[in-house]
Amino acid sequence: MIDAELDAEIRRLHFAEHWKVGTIASNLGVHPDTVRRVLGLDERKPPAAHPRARMIDPFLPLVREILERYPRLRATNIHAMLRERDFAGSARQVRRAVRELRPRRAEAYLRLRAFPGEEAQADWADFGPIPVGRAQRRLSAFVMTLSYSRALYVEFFLDQKIENFLLGHQRAFERFGGVPRAVRIDNLRSAVLERRGTEVRFHPRYLELAGWYHFQPRPCRPARGNEKGRVERSIGFVRESFFAGRSLTTVADLNRAVWRWCDQVAALRPWPDDSQQTVESVFEQEQPRLLALPQHPLQIAHRSMVVSDKTIYVRFDSNDYSIHPSVVGKNLSLIATDTLIRLLDGSAEIARHARSWDRGERVTDPAHAKAVLDQKSQGLGHSARTPLEIVVPEATAFVDAAFADGQHGTAAILNRLGNLLSLYGSAALAAALREALSRGTPTLASVDYLIEQQRRAARRNPPLPVDLGERPDLAALHVRPHNLDEYDQLTIPPSDSNEDNDHE
Repeated sequence: MIDAELDAEIRRLHFAEHWKVGTIASNLGVHPDTVRRVLGLDERKPPAAHPRARMIDPFLPLVREILERYPRLRATNIHAMLRERDFAGSARQVRRAVRELRPRRAEAYLRLRAFPGEEAQADWADFGPIPVGRAQRRLSAFVMTLSYSRALYVEFFLDQKIENFLLGHQRAFERFGGVPRAVRIDNLRSAVLERRGTEVRFHPRYLELAGWYHFQPRPCRPARGNEKGRVERSIGFVRESFFAGRSLTTVADLNRAVWRWCDQVAALRPWPDDSQQTVESVFEQEQPRLLALPQHPLQIAHRSMVVSDKTIYVRFDSNDYSIHPSVVGKNLSLIATDTLIRLLDGSAEIARHARSWDRGERVTDPAHAKAVLDQKSQGLGHSARTPLEIVVPEATAFVDAAFADGQHGTAAILNRLGNLLSLYGSAALAAALREALSRGTPTLASVDYLIEQQRRAARRNPPLPVDLGERPDLAALHVRPHNLDEYDQLTIPPSDSNEDNDHE
């Protein structure tokens, strides 16, 4: 209720000064409905429009009853139940009704309190495809966050296999200078092989890592992403503060950049529990509470058995790596890290290569290729006295270099060189082979280009191939060219002395 003085003022302003209801209410600090009541204005509202009847309306009591008994039943199942009761509507109508009627129970969450050195949270984050040579790889970031101080470790990898997951843990522990007592993870295949309720079957290699570093694996409950909210927020921070707008380079350069960012940006941000402190200062308090690192790191690598059939190469992750010819056909042990490939015959190392993340690449140790040539010269696929070698000695060095470069099909190379010899001659072919070898490009494409370059410089017409299909015996025929001066003698006229003798 308002007093008589305010009542009179409302009436004066409206009827004498012609103020509107809203103006009076805002200037006198009263509700517009109070002004209308004092002025006796009509407060009746237009009747509400009656909602249009829906096809599902007669079935709503049944839907409500079903949901009370089975709160999580899917709308598609309810639609099938209604169809059996002569409901002719669509599944979309049922979904709308279920969305309105399904009982909702708001879930309350307690803020998780972390103690220094008690827990870390770890997860993978996908950053899309990245070109590596001719291949497309998926760029992933391993992120670990200490739950108390929010100290970060980030490292980029080109896959999310178990070896990289373990390496991420190991390198994070080394960067922190200690190990948390527990690591909370999602139900990743890298760590959790199977789960039924509260029973968890961990990956044996993850258990090996946990036993070596003395931490307890703590998988989140299914669909409980809030249990690892700290690492989820850290991943978002990496995306927005570090990765956004960054041009992709090599993974090594990316990791060097993200480690600088962790030290210079992430470590200096305010600590979420007290903005007066930084993450770095709180980490300095937490670090002594971490478990000590073991005396020796766990050896982490991919291990598998490989065998070479006939060549000096074995395949791993879509790439070929050379081995010594003496172990061709043997079962070998392949040990792969993110940077190195080692091949063992029993306990003896017989090959070591830098790992390639390209696809279809052939990685060759020159010593392995040389061993093949030294051990079996006929591996070149031709006799030591072929016409091609006699006429163009550079062909031997070219084929050796092509083989060492990982090019197979020696017979095809020799056949093509023979064709070029018949078309362009020995001088042009020899010059092209010497230049290809000097450039370090022992390929047929390079030879074709160099010969064509010579032809155009000399302004000669392209040679026409000769069809020897009816006389295949002539294909291997080689005629040694003679000095053309001998033919010039045939055109010299007879001497004067000879002419005089003829007249006599």
